[in-house]
Amino acid sequence: MTDADMDPRQYYDEFGEDEWERLDRDPVTRMEFENTTDYLAGYLPDAESRGDDPVRVLDAGGGAGRYALWLAEQGYDVTLADISGEQVRIAREKADERETGGHGVGERGVCGRVTTGQADLRALPFDSGVFDAVCCLGGPLSHVVDDGERAAAMAELRRVATADSPVFVSVIGRFAMLRDVLKFALDDSHGLLAPVAEDGDYTAERVAEHADGEGWAECHGFRADELEAELEATGFDVERLVGLENVANRMKSELAEADDEAVESVREVVRALREDRTAVDFSEHMLAVCRA
Repeated sequence: MTDADMDPRQYYDEFGEDEWERLDRDPVTRMEFENTTDYLAGYLPDAESRGDDPVRVLDAGGGAGRYALWLAEQGYDVTLADISGEQVRIAREKADERETGGHGVGERGVCGRVTTGQADLRALPFDSGVFDAVCCLGGPLSHVVDDGERAAAMAELRRVATADSPVFVSVIGRFAMLRDVLKFALDDSHGLLAPVAEDGDYTAERVAEHADGEGWAECHGFRADELEAELEATGFDVERLVGLENVANRMKSELAEADDEAVESVREVVRALREDRTAVDFSEHMLAVCRA
């Protein structure tokens, strides 16, 4: 395992279509998407509130475009920016497919509402205060492991947003990362448990030192208090913290084999607990709903 193998840009270039499929792969990933879009629907400005002047949303680290296309279908003008050129290509392809598949929204359609381009969260290529809402969903900020660089990325998300606009940030939870090791790679990777538990950093250097198996993309796993503190230090007002999967964390295979009634009962509990602070901390992905 080399540093290049765990570089987020290269990892997601190679991950390809799997990132598009991820949010509709099983009941748990669908809960991540459904709970996220619930909060987007609740906090975004009305897409038709300005008449012919479109409401502009940035999907930073938007990957293959699941959220960008959902936003476009609600009537927003969306700019998707991602570090992976392959993910940007897939997002553009999916937007074009929605157009030809008859999923247009108004005269401009979905395709006309989605702009795509390659960009780094730490230096977004946009003017200040140009977006009416900013999304950074699915964990891209977790792939900025260095504390200073992550603070710079958060500052960029705030810089490009208009004053008092909603900003949505979801990251990977530290306990879920630890549970990954326990459930899937304990024999080969148990040496990672103590250092990741201490500071949340999963790096190529640590994988080389403490693990014998393959590594994932480098990332930082958050605690709920930590995420809130880092966002507030950047100047955000954090209005909600949400555990997107909470008690269903790392139960993908089990729920994929469960019947519909059982899955629905889990979904109801996840929704009921999603703002419980302990459930947030335990979740695979935690969402912060902020004001810039």
